[in-house]
Amino acid sequence: MNESFDYIVVGAGSAGCVLADRLSADGRYSVCVLEAGPGKSSFTIRTPGAFAAHMFIKTFNWAFNARPDQNLRGGQPLFTPRGKGLGGSSLINGMLYVRGQKEDYDEWEALGNGGWGYREMLPYFLKSEHHETLSGSPYHGKGGNLYISAPESAEYPMSEAFVDAARQAGFTYSSDFNGARQEGVGYFHLNIKNGRRFGAADAYLKPAMNRQNLTVLTEATVKKLVLEGKRAVAVELRHKGKDRVLRANREIILSGGAINSPQILQLSGIGDRDTLKKLGIPCLHDMPGVGKNLQEHVDACVLVSSRKNNGFTASPGGLLKMLPDTIRYIVSKQGKLAKSITEAGGFIRSSDRVDRPDVQLHMLPLLFDDSGRDLKLMSNPGYSVHVCVLRPKSTGAVTITSADPFAAPDIDYNFFADPDDSKVMVDGIRQARRILAAKAFDEYQGEEIQPGADCQSDEQIIEKVKEKVGLVYHPVGTCKMGTDEMAVVDPKLRVHGLEGLRVVDASIMPRLISGNTNAPTIAIAEKAADMIIEQAVGLDN
Repeated sequence: MNESFDYIVVGAGSAGCVLADRLSADGRYSVCVLEAGPGKSSFTIRTPGAFAAHMFIKTFNWAFNARPDQNLRGGQPLFTPRGKGLGGSSLINGMLYVRGQKEDYDEWEALGNGGWGYREMLPYFLKSEHHETLSGSPYHGKGGNLYISAPESAEYPMSEAFVDAARQAGFTYSSDFNGARQEGVGYFHLNIKNGRRFGAADAYLKPAMNRQNLTVLTEATVKKLVLEGKRAVAVELRHKGKDRVLRANREIILSGGAINSPQILQLSGIGDRDTLKKLGIPCLHDMPGVGKNLQEHVDACVLVSSRKNNGFTASPGGLLKMLPDTIRYIVSKQGKLAKSITEAGGFIRSSDRVDRPDVQLHMLPLLFDDSGRDLKLMSNPGYSVHVCVLRPKSTGAVTITSADPFAAPDIDYNFFADPDDSKVMVDGIRQARRILAAKAFDEYQGEEIQPGADCQSDEQIIEKVKEKVGLVYHPVGTCKMGTDEMAVVDPKLRVHGLEGLRVVDASIMPRLISGNTNAPTIAIAEKAADMIIEQAVGLDN
């Protein structure tokens, strides 16, 4: 069955949802969105406090495993969750609304990407946002699609203890990590509305789905793109068990994210010639940068047992304690399940030698390791402070392993390849320990399980870090924007050397931003939509 649309958007993740809404808004252009995941939602998706359930439920999770590294987690593959369904990773993420730092975007511009500095990006953050308490301030929007809530206190006393302890340890308090200055500790702003997760599909896609010029196909896995010469003209896909070909009259836009977008390019013969040749895939467009430059926030935890059990445990008794909150949530959408369990955190400098935050802290009122899949650990009372390196220098790659579009690609994070990342991590662990040693934690303070009180030297700490290393689910950079030979897209997000093809998602980030990546991905898509429409109107006129 052959059909054509003006625009075909591959992926209904955060970027794809924005594009679906903006490109179809005036009714002039026909838009088709292809999503490999299901079109349905679920109670656990909608419930903020249940986000960790989707580390086990694979319906909405690609559940990739990165390449095993004998130096990390004892050689066990690093679990890599990515959202699958309408909303993409905004279906299963921690709902934290964080933009990063001004300097992140100014660096993008300095790397040759004109128009991507903070001054140009801030209006798109404002355009996308409706902030429940700060609307209309210089740093926050009013009337945008994305609803942002801003809790001023925590549901879990342990989270409040963290904020108090950080202040006692000399760290500044911040009521807004997205304001004039990111640095400080406090409570995260969240993509939650009226006690429910409010992801990209809720904000952008679902309100647009009644438009006659917007078609959304779910359970639709793209097999490859079709090129005619140096122009992308069609998409081959498997839709609910049937093969189809859809043609694009104007453009195909890849919004599959930092893992799926380079995978689709490589399957289509767009990538490194030698890699494709080994797999028997004809190289139609030689691009050595496709899949390279993978960056992710490497994460390590300080785990401490608690003498006071008012956090969350996965034990039968702990689950029974959650019953009143579960009933309260079902009845009124309030209580612990109406919030992200990651309520408190901060952006701090790993040492006084650093001029801006290079470490992010996530506080969890439970013992959280291996994406919450270590239920034995979690069955005991305790708390965790997760430490992530905000601007890692180590880079990895995403590479297909066969011509089979249904086979997972090889994901190599290459964590700690650069020794500077190890130094920032160790210093960040020391800062987290300073906070946890403050008076506010006196009533909780038990045994430090990880790294362990006996680990004091840099060498001891980093070795223990590697035993429990994780990630913060922020892969970027594999279709990077730029003008150098390894860049995949130009500053208008058009694939270099090809017509009719763009990439619009987190994979275009040349450098990982200093924070969670969902809000920046939405802003990228807002800006891309304006550029696409501007070009279309210019051609029409």
